[in-house]
Amino acid sequence: MAKPFSIFKNYPSTFWIANTIELFERAAWYGFYMLFANYLTSGTELGGLEFSQSQKGIIMGVGTGILYLLPILTGAIADRFGYRRMLTVAFSFYFSAFLLFPHFSSFAGVFAMYIYLAIGAALFKPIISATISKTTTSETSSVGFGIFYMMVNLGAFIGPLITMLYRGQTFYISAGLIALNFIMLLYYREPNRSQQNTPLIQSLKTIFYNIYTVIKDFRFMAFLLIVAGFWTMYFQLFMTLPVFIAQWVDSSSMYRFFMEYWPTIAQKYGQHGQMEAEFITNFDAFYIILFQVVISTLVMRMRPLNTMMMGFVVATVGMSLTVLTQNVWFTLAALLVFGIGEMSASPKITEYIGRIAPVEKKALFMGFTFIPVFLGNLLSIPVAGPFYERMADKYLLAQRFATEQGVDIPLELGQTKSFEYIANSLKLSPEQLTQTLWNHYHPGQFWMVIFGTGMVAALALWVYDRRLKAKS
Repeated sequence: MAKPFSIFKNYPSTFWIANTIELFERAAWYGFYMLFANYLTSGTELGGLEFSQSQKGIIMGVGTGILYLLPILTGAIADRFGYRRMLTVAFSFYFSAFLLFPHFSSFAGVFAMYIYLAIGAALFKPIISATISKTTTSETSSVGFGIFYMMVNLGAFIGPLITMLYRGQTFYISAGLIALNFIMLLYYREPNRSQQNTPLIQSLKTIFYNIYTVIKDFRFMAFLLIVAGFWTMYFQLFMTLPVFIAQWVDSSSMYRFFMEYWPTIAQKYGQHGQMEAEFITNFDAFYIILFQVVISTLVMRMRPLNTMMMGFVVATVGMSLTVLTQNVWFTLAALLVFGIGEMSASPKITEYIGRIAPVEKKALFMGFTFIPVFLGNLLSIPVAGPFYERMADKYLLAQRFATEQGVDIPLELGQTKSFEYIANSLKLSPEQLTQTLWNHYHPGQFWMVIFGTGMVAALALWVYDRRLKAKS
């Protein structure tokens, strides 16, 4: 066991600076993103915008999709103009977007601000991935990308824990976290970058020609399309699971557990006898912090494609199980299963592309790493929007049930008040109405949508490996 971990000393200082930058950036991003789905769909009396699930799906799917599409171009631009310079521009977008975001509440305004924020993230992403790739070798890349992914999830874990304490200040806290990276840039040194004096027009022509040459690589593009299925399943962790937990999962037993053994946690991250949905979802990041390096070490000598196939299947089973019951402890166990699959597959995707990318085009190829994530977000629009809306949205199901029972709902009532009105009209408590809807409409069947999506991706990757004989 000591031999794999001895490679830590082989990483240069830029590797660790890049990981620290990633930590702050992810804390800022997930500090708002983990709360974003419920912020968009919760009732206005709870501080939300009360958008529909379909509107949520469009904002999060299209906006996040653009975030992952632009790195095709921004990665190549970073190769031309310099990593450090483009990181400064990226953080400027981030910082200003977070400060402006709370001042918009209409669908069009929120949508526009999210795209503006996504531009900053798109400038950032390929640069850090390329830095990690350039500061690791074939011997150190597996554990190196595992460390990188662990830092991603450390930031993803810490960020929401901070912003959940100050929900009304979420965006400002994220802006403050981004500001820390302006300091880190003082210590960032670009790895193995040669100076370029090519005229801008010629440079842009070269960029688009390079993109064209990558697109012509049929085997590589087929791989990216297949991996999109995995990301479609994965993004339900943010787009549907927090909403599902808030609407359906009974976390009162977890609340009582923390009140007895760790009351500060219950007081900070619980209310009305329930733990907050984002606190529960955040256990995925907690699991990865604990086990990522171990999992990466265990799979470091496995073929990347074999590891990815195994990870796809395990993650799909885990994510499907998270929406199967109302039991919070079952949800936590399912998140652990999902996390094991995620820890196996996700770093290997980046590592695999980093291995096959030409040295002089690392950032360009790393930009293409995000194409399947872009497609996964677009495919998530119907999954997290109309599919969830019809199969599992508690408030729409309550309205349907009220119609069936002959209950007329006053139009002026908001989402939460409307639900309480229906419960009172039927002489039920809100908890009893929730259970009645669960038994009547079976919203847990949404697991089949998630399961089908992930398993199709795993099967397609198996065919890809066998028929196209992809080298790993």
